[in-house]
Amino acid sequence: MVAASGEAEVRASVLFSRDAREYDELRRLLVPCFDEFYGTALRLIQEWRGTSDIEVLDIGAGTGLFSAMVLGQGQVKRLCLLDGSAAMLERARCRFPKDDLVEYRIADMGQADLRGPWDLVISALAIHHLSDDGKRELYRRIRRVLKQGGLFVNAEQVAGPTLEADQRYERIWLEQIRQLGVSEEEVAKARQRMSYDQCAPVESQLQWLTQAGFSEVDCSFKAWRFAVISGLA
Repeated sequence: MVAASGEAEVRASVLFSRDAREYDELRRLLVPCFDEFYGTALRLIQEWRGTSDIEVLDIGAGTGLFSAMVLGQGQVKRLCLLDGSAAMLERARCRFPKDDLVEYRIADMGQADLRGPWDLVISALAIHHLSDDGKRELYRRIRRVLKQGGLFVNAEQVAGPTLEADQRYERIWLEQIRQLGVSEEEVAKARQRMSYDQCAPVESQLQWLTQAGFSEVDCSFKAWRFAVISGLA
């Protein structure tokens, strides 16, 4: 099972590398609730921020979209982008030209040494590529590398509580992105990438975070298949 999961992650990484150039331009269209989704994650960070000069790890950072939003809030003295796709991180380098604050690490989030300690760990639309066991283990590892009082924010794609809910999420998502003008070619590419997803329900993930030792575990935003979950170390 672990080997199969690892192979799926590799295949998914290949697809994301293939689509790295267009990924940012399409993100807003493929996430119909884009502003509220990322806006909630950023508000959580704003509400939590009690110190300046924080150190931030972005897991599954991709092109650095979420990291750029966090960096834009200020008070970041160190930012590490960790992703399994070299092509994605190369796009991130274009976003943060000659920024000494930013470190780039090509690594499998399911196995990488997360180093640390970190004040803030973030992730956006990445951890759902792991198996449920992989998610649980990653949450434990994140908890271990967070400083006391540190924050973990995961802006994630989630499963519904039932098969019927999942089917409803899929149908509504397709309606929404087509209304936003996503071409059928891009819909097909997105669905191909998503064929390797291993999404888990919000309720399960909140339980796993609690079991990992997080406090104030919460889901602050949910719109069909998109949710923002968090916890304090």
